[in-house]
Amino acid sequence: MTLKDASAYNIQFLDGTPVFIDTLSFERYIEGEPWVAYRQFCQHFLAPLLLMQQTDIRLNQLLRVYIDGVPLDLASALLPKRSWLKKQSLLHIHLHARSQKKYADTSGSVKRPAHTNVSRIGHLGLLDSLMNAVRDLKWLPENTEWRDYYADNSYSDEGFADKKELVGKYLDILKPSYVWDFGANTGEFSRLAGTRGIPTISFDIDPACVELNYQELRRNEEPNIIPLLLDLTNPSPGIGWENRERDSLADRGPVDTILALALVHHLAISNNVPLDMIARFFSGLGRSLIIEFIPKDDVQVQRLLSGRKDIFDNYSQEEFEQAFSRYFTIEQTGAIRDSGRIMYLMRRKE
Repeated sequence: MTLKDASAYNIQFLDGTPVFIDTLSFERYIEGEPWVAYRQFCQHFLAPLLLMQQTDIRLNQLLRVYIDGVPLDLASALLPKRSWLKKQSLLHIHLHARSQKKYADTSGSVKRPAHTNVSRIGHLGLLDSLMNAVRDLKWLPENTEWRDYYADNSYSDEGFADKKELVGKYLDILKPSYVWDFGANTGEFSRLAGTRGIPTISFDIDPACVELNYQELRRNEEPNIIPLLLDLTNPSPGIGWENRERDSLADRGPVDTILALALVHHLAISNNVPLDMIARFFSGLGRSLIIEFIPKDDVQVQRLLSGRKDIFDNYSQEEFEQAFSRYFTIEQTGAIRDSGRIMYLMRRKE
């Protein structure tokens, strides 16, 4: 058998393991036929991975623009010059892109090559080359804003343990069937849900945190958590045909429970999002909420305010509770030891 499609959307995660789901892409292999999905594999897998590793990790965002993968001519232009010296990127990206460009002429002035027979050994050799190219790619997450957050925060050891105890207690009360953890960092609190057997999506804006989270999950063989990159102020939109081919983040909810720990001050102060809008947004995504409020005198909030004028007169515990009470019923609160931080358990008003 062989595959006629090599779209990344044909891969989904089940219990933390990538699974190929498009069985209709399988077809009988015919000796001499080239692999028709070669270009698509390079655009969906190899080109994005090379760009993230060799140019800039933030180029993963190109996949939001190009639903059928990163065009090879664009990848070739963005990759560094040294990539021309490496066999895999030279063959599968640069020369592949030139070949595409040459035979993209629709005027008939360029004579297309006759169908080339590809032996079974040649077919397997191509697949081995692509597999080796992907296996050789390593990215060392470093020098990003939040990767060392747990080593540099305002919790005492007792306070951090207190926070974990409160989150675990609230999860046991809610007993959710599914959790989304926004601002998860490297997944410390996602694991409180995952170890309880709750399928959990562990979202963070920092690619280093997401990578470290994934590496830890692989090492420990933890099946219930999937780390994903997400900018909550610019979440994944509906894309593709009529913006419905791939659902937006909002369309994939609501989920049973949202974790929003050490997050609200970033949305409210760093991104100027009013507390009422944050509460309304969360009410559309989740049926219950475990959320942390960090007061203005906390060292982390003061860091956010250090480089800007404090225009946030409405940022207070009272205003926070008032805003969220419009959409949620506050069922429990708990003060985190050695800090002014407060944990809340809320359920959405129906």
